[in-house]
Amino acid sequence: MNKAQPTIKIMVVDDHDLVRHGLTSLLSAIDGIEVVTEANSGEQAIEYCRKNAADLDIIMMDINMPGMGGLEATQRLHRNWPNIGIIIVSVHAEGSLPKRLLSGGARGYLSKGNKVDEMVTAIRDVHAGGCYIAKDIAQQLALSALPGEKNLIDLLSQRELQVLMMIAQGKKNNAISATLSLSPKTVSTYRKRLHEKLEVESDIEMMHLAIKNGLLDNASLKT
Repeated sequence: MNKAQPTIKIMVVDDHDLVRHGLTSLLSAIDGIEVVTEANSGEQAIEYCRKNAADLDIIMMDINMPGMGGLEATQRLHRNWPNIGIIIVSVHAEGSLPKRLLSGGARGYLSKGNKVDEMVTAIRDVHAGGCYIAKDIAQQLALSALPGEKNLIDLLSQRELQVLMMIAQGKKNNAISATLSLSPKTVSTYRKRLHEKLEVESDIEMMHLAIKNGLLDNASLKT
């Protein structure tokens, strides 16, 4: 007789209620999968894990959220609870962010256009200790490794990238400093350095560059 497989316990993290609830509904209908909780921000996901990390196997993580965002949340979650598998679910398959997130601890990467069957495969693979990258994202990662024109985003440090994403979302220095625990003066220094490194003259240009590289989408600008 086959031994019953353990239920995979999941947290869904997304700041859009319809997307979060929709994903929860889809996953809850799959045998062997249980969505134990939802979170609408990286901060909320971390707070839940501080008390209930033992109850989780997988976190389905959005990228573009107010506050620290998916990149920072992924890094902190992986650093503190490395046994929880993090799968990114994003509208973006292009740009520098997939590589950054996978380097930061994510073990799976899906686009929101992938089918439910592929999402379930990713969950089961990551739960078994493996990794899963959707084909369209894997192709972009392979192309980004080819020799050619340099990507300015790749020149940024992890902290510079975090500041860039928040500036691109329209956050002011005080809000950025509070979220990232930096002084406003330090944030101003990062802002100036970003303008120089990215060869832009304004925050608007920086915003367009962030969108082009998949760091955020147009919907994020409305939050």
